Amino acid sequence: MTNQLFESALGIAAPWYVRSVDFDAAQRQLNIAVDFVAGSRFGYGGVVGEHPVHDTQIKRLRHLNFFQHECFLEVRVPRVRLPDGSVRLVEPGWVGQLSGFTLLFEALVLMLAQQMPFAAVARAVNLSWHRVHAICSRYVELALEAADLSDVTAVAIDETSYRRGHEYLTLVADMQARRVAFVTTGKDASTIERFVAYLSEHGGSPEQVSSVSIDMSPAFIKGVNEHLPEARVTFDKFHVVAHASKALDAVRRQQQKL
Repeated sequence: MTNQLFESALGIAAPWYVRSVDFDAAQRQLNIAVDFVAGSRFGYGGVVGEHPVHDTQIKRLRHLNFFQHECFLEVRVPRVRLPDGSVRLVEPGWVGQLSGFTLLFEALVLMLAQQMPFAAVARAVNLSWHRVHAICSRYVELALEAADLSDVTAVAIDETSYRRGHEYLTLVADMQARRVAFVTTGKDASTIERFVAYLSEHGGSPEQVSSVSIDMSPAFIKGVNEHLPEARVTFDKFHVVAHASKALDAVRRQQQKL
C-alpha cells in the first residue's frame, strides 16, 4: 500500500513502479527504488515501434524533499536494442535535463532562481552554486534552441555595461512581444550582424524587420543600414532629448560670453 501511495505521489505509471521505500533516519534521507515490469518494451525517439531491453543501469536522482528530508530516486533505467543493432538508453519522462535530478526538482530550482541569487538557491536546496548554475544554464540553452522569431517585425536595440562597466552587452528586444529576443557581447556594428544570423536560424529573416528603435550610436546605425535593409530607424526619445539639451547648453554658454 505504501509503495502505491508513493507511485501516485511521484506520478509514476506502468510499466514503472515503486519497488521499495527506505527511510534512513541517521542520514535524514528517503530513498525510493523505482523499477519497471519484467518483459516491458520501450519506445525510442525517432525509431518506430517498441524495443526489447538489452540491459539496465541504476541512476540516482535527487527529488523534491520529503518534508524536511532529502529524497532520492534509485531508478533501474533500461537500455534497448534497436532494429539496426545499436543499444540506446531510455529514460522516463520525469527524469530531468541535467544528470542526477528529477524534472520536478529542476523545476523547483528554476522557480527559486527567478526570485533569488544562485547562492541563496544553493543553500535552500543543499546543492553547490555550480550545480544550480548548471541546471539554469541548461534550460536557458533549451529555450534558446526552441526560440521562434518568425513573427518578429519591430525591435529595439540597446547596449548595457557589466563587470564594473569595462565590458558591454547588446540586447535586442521584440517590441510587440515585449521580451528580449537576443543578447550578445560588444556594442559595435557586428552585433547587428550576429542578431540577423540568429534571427535567420530561428525562423525569421532580416527583410521581415520593418522597424528598429536605437540610440544615436554610429555603430548601430551602420549595422542596421547594412543588415536590416527594410527597417525604418527610430531614435529613442531619451537620447534625442539628451543631445538637444547638450546642444542647448552649448549655445547658452556661447551667448553668455558675448
